[in-house]
Amino acid sequence: MNVSRASFVPVALALLLVLAGCSAPVADPSANEWSWPDDPPEDRLGWEAGYWYNESIAVNQSDGLNASEREAFVARTMARIERIRGLEFERTVPVEVVSRERYQNESSVFRAEPDAWEDQVYEATFLVGEDETAADALNDLYGGAVAGYYTPSDERIVVVSDAETPTLSRATLAHELVHALQDQQFGFAPPPDTHDGRIADDGLYEGDANLVEALYEKRCESDWECVQTPSAGGGSRSSFDFGVYLTVYAPYSEGPQFVDALRERGGWEAVNAAYDDVPVSAEQILHPRAYPDERPADVDVPDRSSAAWSRFDREVATDRLGEAFLYVMLWDTRAIDRERLRQNPGPYSRYNYTAGASAGWAGDELVPYRGDDGEYGYVWTTEWDTEADAEQFHRLYGTFLLQLRMGAERVDSNTYVIRGGPYADAFRVTRDGTRVTIVNAPTPEQLDEVHARR
Repeated sequence: MNVSRASFVPVALALLLVLAGCSAPVADPSANEWSWPDDPPEDRLGWEAGYWYNESIAVNQSDGLNASEREAFVARTMARIERIRGLEFERTVPVEVVSRERYQNESSVFRAEPDAWEDQVYEATFLVGEDETAADALNDLYGGAVAGYYTPSDERIVVVSDAETPTLSRATLAHELVHALQDQQFGFAPPPDTHDGRIADDGLYEGDANLVEALYEKRCESDWECVQTPSAGGGSRSSFDFGVYLTVYAPYSEGPQFVDALRERGGWEAVNAAYDDVPVSAEQILHPRAYPDERPADVDVPDRSSAAWSRFDREVATDRLGEAFLYVMLWDTRAIDRERLRQNPGPYSRYNYTAGASAGWAGDELVPYRGDDGEYGYVWTTEWDTEADAEQFHRLYGTFLLQLRMGAERVDSNTYVIRGGPYADAFRVTRDGTRVTIVNAPTPEQLDEVHARR
């Protein structure tokens, strides 16, 4: 299965420092039988395709890149990735630069197709309402925020340039080259079935790439002089939905601090070992101490629907959304303080995806349902570490999120109705010990049809 790995444009953040210039090799990395700095007799860390990691290259991107400049830029960046990461590239990776316009018009790598099941996932978290599809929201995001990607099927990197004359961002190039290195050293398995599992999986792969990218940029500030990336000019790349963006960007933001925590435990060897024991939940990415032992609780939603309602006919008819999706839902609906997102991130994190209202998450299962009349609903059961955590979420979701933020009317002790707008539906919210169950249907009368009371 093709698993494309991408870098995304960080939104509403200061740009990374860009320095120009080049330098000659400054030190012999090891004792060798050849005369430094000549090319070594065989491939080794810190040298690729005729270029040392700290070798001078004549590259000026002000008028774009010619073939020889691109070859030198890519080769030296590969050597630098090797120097930082301690792993050897086995083969050169083709790199193509395309304009944003061409990427949007021609690329099908990141293209979501309409999917009613996926719509229920994003509707359950109040990120995409019934006036839009999840595919539309994701495609707006992919069109404007993808900075580059690596495709294992043809072992190729594509960098998306916003400049009038397409140029190579050294940060994006470094990021995508790490994905190529991961492919060559560890390979890519098919992605997990759940949204939570995919965030966890991406947290390792994207976290490794983003951490190396950050370390590369630090070396550009001190030890290395680096190729300048010309400004693409002002202006926003897209008007994509920021809440949807946060669900996609979570592993890019939080993954680096997870990988850095592994590196603190046992160096890059501990990071390498994680590819044989990939994290399984966003909780492990957000709270590295939970890796590898703390696993998601087993949450099973029994099917208590009437004959008029059924689960989707698909190989995996349920989903686990996880702590990151929960956090984004609470953030996007303003059920928690929005400023927290930008407060106290980790040293390599863009944002802070943790809050008391979501940190007690232990597990969940979301089951979308389809009615015979073409309507939709869902059952979402969340498990919490303690009854206090469950009670906090139960109260926050019903009283604050539904009533105060979404304008829902409370029609009985457990039932709420949003009368109009893209989220117009009925909700039954109940707590049983450490479990909170949310049932959604078009009307209060249909709640029992989707999921009958016990």
